[in-house]
Amino acid sequence: MEFNKTKRGSIRERNDEQTVYDILDAGFLCHVAFQFEGKAMIIPTAYGRFEDKIYFHGSKNNFTFNQMCNGQVSCVSVTHLDGIVFARNMFHSSANYRSVVLFGKSEIVTDNDERLHALNVISEHIAPGRLNDVPLGTATEIAGTMVIRFTIDSATAKVRDCMPMKDEDVPVEVWSGILPLKLVAGEPIQDEKFGKQFPITDAIKTSKKRFK
Repeated sequence: MEFNKTKRGSIRERNDEQTVYDILDAGFLCHVAFQFEGKAMIIPTAYGRFEDKIYFHGSKNNFTFNQMCNGQVSCVSVTHLDGIVFARNMFHSSANYRSVVLFGKSEIVTDNDERLHALNVISEHIAPGRLNDVPLGTATEIAGTMVIRFTIDSATAKVRDCMPMKDEDVPVEVWSGILPLKLVAGEPIQDEKFGKQFPITDAIKTSKKRFK
């Protein structure tokens, strides 16, 4: 994996593989940017990571994935918002965050073993342990699913995790600091259409603990 040079905000640069992987593994929703007929396009989608590869899945008629696999370099980004930074003026107010921007090419996975591996990677990334409770899908559903492999060629990681800066000389005596933010799981809500109560499985408990 190569790393891109950050031109603005280089003080935030954290260009090492472990930081990139940690930021990717902390979430499961990314934004994918690509070009179509000279126009820039971007969509949100779920993902799973295995080593330096990002896997996506969708319908075989998925417009975005088909465009991504035409040989072009596409861009994948993930951002976690960790807090709002309140300085003593608005100019130096900011946000604490962790983000990665990845560049690379995508390919359709045709090998059946890798397809199943990728679908398991995505499932485990989003809901660890859920495959112990439910099947991956029917043979027909799996056969009708397109699996995409995005290989990371280059990356940029940026992290801000500090108090307000450069507002020491602002002549206003007012509270300043950080309002922390995080994604928090609520209480699980059971689907009632089956007309029967089922116990919450370990996978649901694990997912809840992940966002506590």
